[in-house]
Amino acid sequence: MKYYVYHIKGVKVGCTKNAEARICQQGYTSYEILKTTSCIDEASEAEVYFQKKLGYKTDRITYKQKITQKKMLHITDHTITFKNTYNESLEGFKFPSIIDLGYSIIYLTDEIKDFLIKNNHKSQFNDNRYVYTNSLIAFDNESKAPKNGDIFNSIRDWAETRGVYAKGDPKTQYLKLQEECGELAEAILKEDQAEITDAIGDIVVVLTNLAKLQGLKIEDCIVAAYNVIKSRKGKMENGTFVKD
Repeated sequence: MKYYVYHIKGVKVGCTKNAEARICQQGYTSYEILKTTSCIDEASEAEVYFQKKLGYKTDRITYKQKITQKKMLHITDHTITFKNTYNESLEGFKFPSIIDLGYSIIYLTDEIKDFLIKNNHKSQFNDNRYVYTNSLIAFDNESKAPKNGDIFNSIRDWAETRGVYAKGDPKTQYLKLQEECGELAEAILKEDQAEITDAIGDIVVVLTNLAKLQGLKIEDCIVAAYNVIKSRKGKMENGTFVKD
């Protein structure tokens, strides 16, 4: 089996087992092969290497992770089915490291694995087992939620332990903000919902840290802004609210 790392100039760096067919599916005819290998690990590493080297955003998960997931899981909007699994304890099933839903990535922690084992059901069509996608997402979100219920405090704690406030400054955070805004603009143009979600979250994190470095709390900034706009009147023009 051969794996090909390909480059469509100005578009992307990708990895596939059939370069010509894969690129044709994407609507392109011109491309270059950057690396050919029979090792999927080398192919995955090369894809990320060339994405970074040529200035493209790296994929959310590696090529190897995508292939592994396809072999083990069947994912729809409503269910996630475990292939070749025949009992409710999912005995013998080799859990992947992640589940990529397209718009969100779920990491297979021990907590998530325990949830899957306790909440799977038998398919009515065969002996495979499945879980409901929405229930897994809800549990994942709950498990990741800050225990104190305050996401801004959690962000500040995270930044504090990593030296953002000790070694950073407002100017560098502002440059970071512009970078994240650029990624959001790109994601909106591509209508990539997963990247839009990531970019908006990253922007909030940067703004939280920028406020802290200015001696402010983002919560106070938000309240101040809301107090200004809450009684504001106006109308929508060309997709933008214009105040009276």
